[in-house]
Amino acid sequence: MALAASFKRYLPWTQTPLIINAPMSGVATSDLAVAVTRAGGLGQIGFMDNMRALSSQLETVRHELQDLMASLSDPQQLPIGVGVIVYGSPLGDWMQLFATYKPAVAWLSFASTEDLRVWTEAIRYSSPATKVWIQLGCVRDALDVAKACHPDAMVLQGSDAGGHGLAKGASIISLIPEVADALEELEIKDIPLIAAGGIVDGRGSAAALALGASGVVMGTRFLAATEARIPNVYRDAILQASDGGEATARSRIFDEIWGPNFWPQKYDGRCLRNKFYDQHMAGVPINNIRSWLSSVMNSEEEKGEAKELMGQDMGSIWAGTGVGLIKRLGNAGDFVREVREDTGKRLTRATLSL
Repeated sequence: MALAASFKRYLPWTQTPLIINAPMSGVATSDLAVAVTRAGGLGQIGFMDNMRALSSQLETVRHELQDLMASLSDPQQLPIGVGVIVYGSPLGDWMQLFATYKPAVAWLSFASTEDLRVWTEAIRYSSPATKVWIQLGCVRDALDVAKACHPDAMVLQGSDAGGHGLAKGASIISLIPEVADALEELEIKDIPLIAAGGIVDGRGSAAALALGASGVVMGTRFLAATEARIPNVYRDAILQASDGGEATARSRIFDEIWGPNFWPQKYDGRCLRNKFYDQHMAGVPINNIRSWLSSVMNSEEEKGEAKELMGQDMGSIWAGTGVGLIKRLGNAGDFVREVREDTGKRLTRATLSL
């Protein structure tokens, strides 16, 4: 657990095991980040391509966590993480923001190894106290990034995860051990691995730690948090979903339905299944699906059908396979504490049963 303990050096308010909310774009705002951090986890704000809006969110965090920040060695550092989709993002604007707010963690994702290297070096120059975490989805990319960037942690996103990720990938149950073994062969022993994908409770968290993770990320779990910024109709769809492997699907259609898809071909996304996904799988051309969806949303005569389609069928609801385990709303802080406590119990029980 030495690598897990290393987090305490720059995340001193956190408790073990380290629980992190995924930086979900548009969903994980200052409300969620503050609640998770106050509960002893690492709260994160999701990617925003509007620097003014993101600055406003960070100002809110600075105001609401003043007491916690006063206890840190650097009282100007924000005790949260910030998610960055590197692909297509302006480096200079982000570096100015990091230099101003000094978040504890910068979570980088979706870029080539070379771009990630450039961003890592720029962050370490602009905000030396900010630690760089990089999200990856396969062994090859993990090894390349470890050698080129030597990040402060690598977030290994398994195929069960909701939202965007590698179209071809493994679940964390094999991804984490294989990356750990590959790093050991290279004698790289100081990069903690963080598990993401399919974890929604203490059972998943305990399993991830047993696999070799030093911390766990939950995204779908926090969609049911009162602090998450998500429409009620979407949240209702999350709570009603069951059989997560059937209720969700990975596909590029969830982006393509709204127009040209800017994501590189290697990426797709996991969403709640909906009618336009089912039509796509049945062979209906994308333009026909777009025309149908547009007519349903805009036609006065078809308002009745539109009402029936409200929720997951009228939008892309990013969610992982763990969605079937989510049955109730709650506060984010309670979720963090419950998962942390249950993780400890599960690990203790497993140890005693040996």
